Amino acid sequence: MTASAADRATGAARRIEWATALACILEASAEKPGNVTPTRGFADVSYPDFVTSALAIAPVMAQAVERRPGQLVLEAVRATRRVVQANTNLGIVLLLAPLARAYARAAGRPGADPDPATLRRATEEVLGELTVDDARLAYEAIRLAAPGGLGAAPDHDVREEPQVNLREAMAAAAGRDHVAGEYATGYGLTFDRVLPALEDALAAGLEVRQAVAEAFLRVLATTPDTLIARKLGPSAAAEVSERARWVLVAGGVRTRRGRAAMRSLDRFLRDPANRRNPGTTADLVAAGLFVHLVLGRSARLHPPVPSPRLAVGEVLPR
Repeated sequence: MTASAADRATGAARRIEWATALACILEASAEKPGNVTPTRGFADVSYPDFVTSALAIAPVMAQAVERRPGQLVLEAVRATRRVVQANTNLGIVLLLAPLARAYARAAGRPGADPDPATLRRATEEVLGELTVDDARLAYEAIRLAAPGGLGAAPDHDVREEPQVNLREAMAAAAGRDHVAGEYATGYGLTFDRVLPALEDALAAGLEVRQAVAEAFLRVLATTPDTLIARKLGPSAAAEVSERARWVLVAGGVRTRRGRAAMRSLDRFLRDPANRRNPGTTADLVAAGLFVHLVLGRSARLHPPVPSPRLAVGEVLPR
């Protein structure tokens, strides 16, 4: 490896680590209805658990230069399990691993300055190269994380040894899980819905956490959450999306009436079992944030230079 190639690899790793930590923290820091936030937790998990998990997986994702997606997924889940006792980030980890690998590839090319189209093409390349071994490692990670609402799958159940590569396995689950669907579609929701919604909100001058909340509402309003659908059925997920549309019609984060509607939606979504938690939508928002951050598309959220390591105070939003 030449010196310039080594420099590019090091720079990509630093950027991935920073973007992973900040994307996860910003996603958790926004007051998104029905989710864990700085002011609202669940019985088994709190906001500090999400911050701790973000900092645990960031250095793992930074290894995307030399590690395959399946390895990243398993090591990130193991790192999370060492610091928290609940599933805080399986969906995020599954989404970020191919994106991190793709960014490392795109940024490692001579003269590279990746944009969304470049990253999307690299992501498609990475997805096309997924193997049965990636599936085996991802299955192990999913079993370790023990996510709620998993259930038994008719094909390619994670409790069994995989017979197909990870993309094929995910494609089989795409109809019931948007995280799996991103593998099948080349991250269609992340690039076509989440990223534009987030960047529109930021361009309108919204504070970062408000922009995250607005992007969350816009995605939820048009895309019924598959975690809710798995727990309560498609009609319940569709009802939540309809209520999210009402919030946006009322002004969402931008008006007093909209913010009151957000609080009302939050009350509706919360129950002791968290059955109406739009967790998959939150995972998609984290993926969109990662893309936005790793590509350096906002002056307000530009990666620090030159330090490769960040203290908690450097990544927590102010």
